[in-house]
Amino acid sequence: MQNARRAFAATLAAILIAAQPWPSAHAQTRLAESALAASEWSAIRRAIDDQRKALKSGDARKAFSFASPGIQAQFGTPDTFLAMVRNGYGALIAARYVEFLEGAVIEGAVIQPLRLVAPDNSVLVALYTMEKQKDGRWRIAGCVLAPSTVQAA
Repeated sequence: MQNARRAFAATLAAILIAAQPWPSAHAQTRLAESALAASEWSAIRRAIDDQRKALKSGDARKAFSFASPGIQAQFGTPDTFLAMVRNGYGALIAARYVEFLEGAVIEGAVIQPLRLVAPDNSVLVALYTMEKQKDGRWRIAGCVLAPSTVQAA
């Protein structure tokens, strides 16, 4: 399942990154909102942004609270989760600039891309897989970092 998600995310990244020129912001918003309401996308972006803030401040417990139950079960404790992020996803913490790209719902999977510009101006795209919980809150069910062909100025 994890390999299938990574392959899916890599394919999505290639599509998102290679799609040049980008459609107008209005067209992108219309396409994304046809699957989810604007308020849902706002809640998704807020969850990702709040988790990044917690990661940057070293607040393992708060960062862990934005992970889906499956991710929490996989890592067990907030400290183990934070260590994993620092080791494998340091770009999320170190980015000097971030920008949310238009999200998409593909075959039922809710994907929210986030462009990351590192201090050395290299660019990555973080592809977040989101999961809506029974209480209505959005949680992060996975993240894959993909290289981007975009160059930072």
